[in-house]
Amino acid sequence: MSNKTLHELAKFGSGLVAGDFIANAWIAYMGYYPIELFGWTFTADIVLPTLVFDAALFLILIHYGWHIGKIPALRERSYLILAGLVFSVITAAHLSRVFFGADLVIASWKIPHWLSWVGTMVAAYLAYMSFRLAARMK
Repeated sequence: MSNKTLHELAKFGSGLVAGDFIANAWIAYMGYYPIELFGWTFTADIVLPTLVFDAALFLILIHYGWHIGKIPALRERSYLILAGLVFSVITAAHLSRVFFGADLVIASWKIPHWLSWVGTMVAAYLAYMSFRLAARMK
């Protein structure tokens, strides 16, 4: 797929995201929540996170679709450090879930706590390897 095709798809996607943003705002304003759709119940609690996500995605698609500004090149060492930081935050989130006993439910499936231990080990390993590889580079 060529870059021109990707830019055109980003422009099309930005229109879809803008439509989703407007529809969510309108549904919330009119007070039509909660909505049952395909077995999922959407309540008014999801309006703000959805609008924030839509706005961020819209800005990214606009930036890519219309070449607004230049995207700076990221060096490999900087990328590894950033990846290590992201995996460290994920590790901390999994550990806090385990130690504080927080429940996590996705689509009526209660995620077991042992799965967070697996997530902790995987994310910690990835963070360690990211930092280790970044330290080897000069």
